[in-house]
Amino acid sequence: MSLTKNVDFLRHLPKLSAFNGLSGYGRSIVHSPLVEINDFGSNPGALRMFSFVPEHLPRAPALVVVLHGCGQTAAGYDRGAGWSTLATRYGFALLMPEQQASNNGNTCFNWFNPEDISRDGGEAGSIRQMIARMVDDHNIDSRRIYVTGLSAGGAMTSVMLATYPDVFAGGAVIAGLPYGIAGNVREALSGMMQSPQRPAAELGDLVRNASRHKGPWPKLSVWHGSADRTVSPGNADEIVKQWLDVHQLPLAPMSTGDVDGYPRQVWWNADGETIVESYTITDMAHGTPLGATDNDERYGEQGAFLIEAGISSSYHIANFFGLTDQIRQPRTVPHAASKAVSKTIPVDPTGISRERAGVIAMTVPVPAPEPDLATVLSPRPTRVHHAKRAQPPRRRGIDVGEVITRALTAAGLMK
Repeated sequence: MSLTKNVDFLRHLPKLSAFNGLSGYGRSIVHSPLVEINDFGSNPGALRMFSFVPEHLPRAPALVVVLHGCGQTAAGYDRGAGWSTLATRYGFALLMPEQQASNNGNTCFNWFNPEDISRDGGEAGSIRQMIARMVDDHNIDSRRIYVTGLSAGGAMTSVMLATYPDVFAGGAVIAGLPYGIAGNVREALSGMMQSPQRPAAELGDLVRNASRHKGPWPKLSVWHGSADRTVSPGNADEIVKQWLDVHQLPLAPMSTGDVDGYPRQVWWNADGETIVESYTITDMAHGTPLGATDNDERYGEQGAFLIEAGISSSYHIANFFGLTDQIRQPRTVPHAASKAVSKTIPVDPTGISRERAGVIAMTVPVPAPEPDLATVLSPRPTRVHHAKRAQPPRRRGIDVGEVITRALTAAGLMK
């Protein structure tokens, strides 16, 4: 069966029965400080609005919009990533939109649907209306509104930055994809699994054409695990490339170094302000990296797609946004700057060619032996991946249909 027929077949399947009883970390009932707000506009994308406002909020506070991943809820992702704890500690407001199963059977934001990723329409429009409600209710500083998200939420973060660059001062994408690379299921699957390379100007045009905005543009932090088999790590390079072109910055990083043992690349503007940064979390799978901060504080807790990696992405992102008490750059061990952002998409050493599998010539990452889908998304601790300890995964046979099914489900491409 061809890839196209496989995708078409899977699209018309009902939601997997495993999801009907899903009790994954982000889907379980948790005690949460988030409060639901029902009246925030016409809500064209039919999303739910949750917020958290610390008791002692300063005048004209900042706002962070946080977008959960597939199979998660706003409350579950907040508990895992620790954003309400950060908001309390550093005094900013929090907005956490939530997807509904009626929109997407796996509760993923629909980052690939044209009607949901255009300015003032669909899910993007709903999130914008939520922001307006928060600004009115809490006197939010309109110059300090930020957005971040994981996986499908990361891809939706790219959507919000592109469609509303006049609203956001900055964003952070974790295991996500560039804006505008998919307009249907087939393109979304290709982008997730293979991350086709595109010219920087073409990627930049996708952002520039998403609104009438002419600048200044939001700054961006990009995070991705190098062992991610759900969303190809090559997408991080493409996101960076897209926004470097928008900011008219060179592909070569201006600074490289290690933060908490992981590579970080940095680009800054003429005023010396960091505009784009990129973290590669070596040997980490698909998820949000967790860890202690420099002063041994911890934010969030481990769960499905929330991975103990020795680095707190939430804290570093808040610091990048300028929200922590002491505005400082992460402690960096400098290296010689590389000549350019890699234009070669990383290929999993266990990958095989779909052409050999009788489908199409397309590299498919072969997952290590794992339990079935329901178990993958259950609330079990995720193994920590260490660069010096990790062993290469063993090769095994692959069921191409199974790989496609798992990829589609993880991205929310299958209802």
